Amino acid sequence: MSDTALTPRQYHLAEEPHPENGTGLGFWLYLMSDCLIFASLFATFGVLSRSYAGGPTGAELFDLPLVALNTAFLLLSSITFGFAMLRKQLNDVRGTLAWLAVTGLFGLCFLGLELYEFSHLIHEGAGPQRSAFLSAFFTLVATHGLHVTFGLVWLVVLMIQISKHGLIHENQRRLMCLSMFWHFLDVVWIGVFTFVYLMGVL
Repeated sequence: MSDTALTPRQYHLAEEPHPENGTGLGFWLYLMSDCLIFASLFATFGVLSRSYAGGPTGAELFDLPLVALNTAFLLLSSITFGFAMLRKQLNDVRGTLAWLAVTGLFGLCFLGLELYEFSHLIHEGAGPQRSAFLSAFFTLVATHGLHVTFGLVWLVVLMIQISKHGLIHENQRRLMCLSMFWHFLDVVWIGVFTFVYLMGVL
């Protein structure tokens, strides 16, 4: 058998097999799946929002000024993330990192107040096991809080990557995906604030 027959064939594709915007498309699909999760939780809360089982109602439990302050923290974090994206467009690494740090600080304030609210409710005997209403409430709000926690972890990791490698193409793509994720959580929280808290005290 000749040496030519044993030589492996080389195949070269004329074009890159992965589409240029494949990451963006995949992330949009993920966000749509997350929309389905939150839609299910909102629907569940809507069905169970009057199932108090003789326990406290939303009007008796919710502290609207505290929730409004928490909402302000999250909305401000969305604005500061927008400033970070503007600095990214100018290829300003230090400015991008600074605004991302401010965004993370607002996110931590949001989580801190949410944990305080949960601990206060549980201390008052209004835990998730008290009624179907509270089970649905804790599940919906805690799921959103868990997403914010993952977003903060992602934010810290991305800040480390940017500080090491700068605003390379890959980091800019990751920053864009995180931006969509963060603004998506803001939109969901506006729904939570309106549908759960405001309507809960009416």
